[in-house]
Amino acid sequence: MISGKTTLIAHLGYPTESFKAPMIYNPWFDKQGIDAVVIPMGVKPEDYPEVFASVFKFTNLRGALVTMPHKITTMSLVDEVTPTAMIAGACNAVLKRADGKLVGDQFDGAGFVRGVQRKGRSLDGARVLVSGSGGVGSAIAASLAAANVAEMGLFDMNGASADALAQRLRTHYPKLKVTTGSNDPAGFDLVVNATPLGMKEGDPLPFDIDRIAPTTFVGEVVMKSEYTPLLRAAKEKGCAVQVGTDMLFEMIPAYLEFFGYGTATAEELRAVATLAY
Repeated sequence: MISGKTTLIAHLGYPTESFKAPMIYNPWFDKQGIDAVVIPMGVKPEDYPEVFASVFKFTNLRGALVTMPHKITTMSLVDEVTPTAMIAGACNAVLKRADGKLVGDQFDGAGFVRGVQRKGRSLDGARVLVSGSGGVGSAIAASLAAANVAEMGLFDMNGASADALAQRLRTHYPKLKVTTGSNDPAGFDLVVNATPLGMKEGDPLPFDIDRIAPTTFVGEVVMKSEYTPLLRAAKEKGCAVQVGTDMLFEMIPAYLEFFGYGTATAEELRAVATLAY
């Protein structure tokens, strides 16, 4: 039950129809007796800076979850960013401190990598391809680099975005081989769709599925459906896959700690979640 004492966490993004976090956090808060609630708030890009500033004036707001397409923009709207967010060039969580200062952090990449590793896949020395160099793609690339992959291909329809991410990675991980400009998945151990392709009916696949080997691990960030067209095609080829919500479940324990609500395991969160597609 929401009351005047309930603490709010805004879930900022657009569109909101595919948001899954409220169906995980809110049942968890209810079970734990935590008087807090995650509220989806749809904000178009052109309105975001103004709305962001207004939302954080709410006195009962603890912070915000930030999703597409606002993760990069948020970097310039907070007072402080963590090193992880700085490397990723984007943040997906904002904490409002007691003094009113806003701190941005980034958990997308950590959630994705933890999910892959918990499935028994080693990333040490791996060759990986990340398609999409926006907020989530940059975060995943940064965490894959930290997991000691040997080579990383980056692709984005906006070549400048991929090049900028490549430069940040080379600065922090000088031993990492980074290439840009190709979306060909052939020869990679892990390929990641970090683009919105799969959100809309009729979207083309982000990769040429005929070029993906059955031994390749295929990861997805889109949560429109549990198994997107990309993942269904990959499974038909015999590939191991990771669904978009796996990343979410793996990162939420870090979010809970960030917001001061203790922690949980991915299994505990799944047990109470009320996900719908």
